[in-house]
Amino acid sequence: MTSAPLSALPFALIATDLDGTLLRAGDTVSARSHTALARARAAGAQHIIVTGRPVPQVRHVLDGLGYTGLAVCGQGAQVYDAACGRLLHSVCMDRGLAEVALGKIEAEIGEVYVAVDQEGVDAEMLIGPGYRMPHPHLPTVRVRRRADLWSAPINKVLLQHPELDDDELTRVARGVVGDLVNVTMAGEHTVELQPPGIDKASGLARAADVLGLAASATIAFGDMPNDVPMFAWAAYGVAMADAHRELVAVADEVTLSNEEDGIAVVLERLFR
Repeated sequence: MTSAPLSALPFALIATDLDGTLLRAGDTVSARSHTALARARAAGAQHIIVTGRPVPQVRHVLDGLGYTGLAVCGQGAQVYDAACGRLLHSVCMDRGLAEVALGKIEAEIGEVYVAVDQEGVDAEMLIGPGYRMPHPHLPTVRVRRRADLWSAPINKVLLQHPELDDDELTRVARGVVGDLVNVTMAGEHTVELQPPGIDKASGLARAADVLGLAASATIAFGDMPNDVPMFAWAAYGVAMADAHRELVAVADEVTLSNEEDGIAVVLERLFR
């Protein structure tokens, strides 16, 4: 198939979240979604995966997809070149700032359970006392004391509360430390603290610049509040059928769920 000029494409850049969006249960991508993305690429569009997972927790998915493009990982903190297996860009979170933010949050709502994603292509996710891993199939290392979480550079902090739900924990954390760090909800039991100014939009903008593509040529797919900045940056945002209400409120379109190939439904319409 002959690639169309970029100006003739409905969108030159397709940005997809993974969990709850492109991925089905078991970290799988359907044959239909594979085909729809392949057709869009054959027409000349680029595909970028934009995920909250850090590189070590997403590499097996990229390998399984045969993915060789750029991936925005760690909630926008990392831009990863899957073809050569290296980070093009990465932002560390100041560990002192993280401890200050946690102290302020706990002064407001009591003890929170904490985990961190360490920095680097082969880094580990460290889980502190009480923290429940929402994706038990992903590799983690449990530590005995919170102080052990700060043993090496990190790119984000993950929070859980024994009583508050995700929406309430996010609301409280933003109210207490939103001027110090970026607070986002990325999924069930996944409220995160990141360096200020780091989110999916900042990471996607950096990756798109590497490809020479613009926000005005981008369609984005997602399902959770951490995708809101990406939707604000892109020209067109598509929420999955069971997306969080905050994302649905800013979406241009709502498609079917990830289990029903919602991304493929839209791409088949756009790239006939």
